[in-house]
Amino acid sequence: MNDLLLIKNATLVDPEGQYAGMCDLLVKDGHIASIATSGTSMAAPMDTVVLDARGLFLAPGLVDMHVHLRDPGQTHKETIKSGCAAAAAGGFVALAAMPNTSPAADKPEILSYEIEQAATTGVRVFPIAAVSKEQAGKELADFERLAEAGAVAFSDDGHPVRDAAQMLAAMQKAHTLGKRVISHCEDMSLAGKGIVSDTAAARLDVPGIPAAAEAAHAAREAVLAESTGTPVHIAHVSSRFTVALLRDAKRRGAPITCETCPHYFSLDDSLLDTRDADYRMNPPLRQKEDVAAVIEGLQDGTIDAIVTDHAPHTAEEKADFLTAPNGVVGLETSLAVGITYLVRPGHLSMPQLIRKMSSEPAKLLGIDVGTLQVGARADFVLFDPCASWTVQPEALHSKSHNTPYKGMMLYGIVRYTISDGNIVFSKT
Repeated sequence: MNDLLLIKNATLVDPEGQYAGMCDLLVKDGHIASIATSGTSMAAPMDTVVLDARGLFLAPGLVDMHVHLRDPGQTHKETIKSGCAAAAAGGFVALAAMPNTSPAADKPEILSYEIEQAATTGVRVFPIAAVSKEQAGKELADFERLAEAGAVAFSDDGHPVRDAAQMLAAMQKAHTLGKRVISHCEDMSLAGKGIVSDTAAARLDVPGIPAAAEAAHAAREAVLAESTGTPVHIAHVSSRFTVALLRDAKRRGAPITCETCPHYFSLDDSLLDTRDADYRMNPPLRQKEDVAAVIEGLQDGTIDAIVTDHAPHTAEEKADFLTAPNGVVGLETSLAVGITYLVRPGHLSMPQLIRKMSSEPAKLLGIDVGTLQVGARADFVLFDPCASWTVQPEALHSKSHNTPYKGMMLYGIVRYTISDGNIVFSKT
């Protein structure tokens, strides 16, 4: 560990609005020791590592509350270590790992394994435990033991909880433990074995996943939350209908939160006409009207957080459009997509973007990340918001390269990721 690290001449992006402008920031023993703003220069104590961040923005380390690390059991796609390397390259210092591993994360020893595997990477992994045993939807997992083992939330993500009574029981049990259930909203009676959006399905003559499949299930969760006062979190919102109903539920005071992903505010289902499986995910890419609605939901606060839903698959698995598994990687492109499609067009300010990628997901999970307060852990990202780069899949740190942004030019390059006072990624 660097006992003393002084970051000089950075432009501060504080999502909580306590600090602004140029700053010097001193790190001591892995924590923020002091912050000097308003042009005040901080002298470097002896034996200090000095990092000149002129031209770079300094923000809290990013927090992704929805990733699939594939480990244990699917390490040909990703390992916890390779996923954490990709995360550090993208500016993330904390990840919440979804439980659809092999076996599913429904036992304390699997959660312990995930935490231990990440311990030496500089990126903390916070496990999300399964709602049901083996994610089979039949019997609830042991929430108490899983919470004691480090679960920060519960989800059967990848599979919807089909039974409403079981979902309510899970929400209430999680709430007594100070946790949330994260709901994968997909009414399977409407979605069936669909693989793309309903509008693209009509063009491509393949089975579709209609927007109603997401919205109808989200409506159920909203009613459960509002009628009982029990919180719930809706995963990967993609549809304008879902945004509208969640906005209405929030206005009535329903204890409901939600997230979206970069691909839902930057891409639309016209890309599916290429029949390239790297544009296939679940929920699928939807129409331009849905993209606009997701952006509006981010602007007005309906959508609380931005997550990647990082879902690595090998090139072989993604080779055939019809049979490929759904999912895309996103840890290394997420910040840049947010800058390119939200900040540069003026939809969100930079602090608003960073808030949805750091402090808000941290608050939802109840973890000590995403803040620039003196005394807090020294977890930061330093990035150049004006620098452009072209996404080259083979250059990504993830074991899998199934990015929907391949060949695209994005703005925003992560130069340093600092975790617990240590530089865990640098690109100069």
